[in-house]
Amino acid sequence: MKIGLYFGTYNPIHVGHLIIANHMAEYADLDQIWMVVTPHNPLKKKSTLLDDQQRLQMVFLATEDYPKIKPSDIEFKLPQPSYTVITLAHLQEKYPNHEFSLIMGEDNLKTLHKWRNYEVILENHDIYVYPRISDEPENVEIKSHPKIHVIDAPIVEISSTFIRNNIKEGKNIQPLLPPKVWEYIDHNNFYKK
Repeated sequence: MKIGLYFGTYNPIHVGHLIIANHMAEYADLDQIWMVVTPHNPLKKKSTLLDDQQRLQMVFLATEDYPKIKPSDIEFKLPQPSYTVITLAHLQEKYPNHEFSLIMGEDNLKTLHKWRNYEVILENHDIYVYPRISDEPENVEIKSHPKIHVIDAPIVEISSTFIRNNIKEGKNIQPLLPPKVWEYIDHNNFYKK
């Protein structure tokens, strides 16, 4: 089975994340998309980052009606800070019959050469890239690598930061969130302070 790993803090997960995940599930040659919730990095200030389990719950609520999209807490069990190359090695060992690929925005692809052991990732895993608007210069060498697949997906310019800031300001951002995620956030008064 071909699994696309879509990493994120999902603080909160929003319709933009789902549009991209569903597009990859339907139009790329992937059987499933695992939305990997990235744990809190102890070296970073927590500020508005919700607890790992709360963010995982939101991903679960957002994806339960999408059979090809699954929440994943795989990085919760790994040493911190988490490095993608370690996560991929762990998954390959745990699920030897699966083939794992990465899903990332074009903005992340431009900085891939700064990732720990990025050459190992490129050697062993396909990377599916969705378009993003970015000022970063393009890395032509990496973009033309045979393991890189640029997918003609919709450009979604919704950010979790925008959602958090607007909840704090009392704005109605319901259309940007899956209904069950909105209910969960509203019920728990998340992001209001």
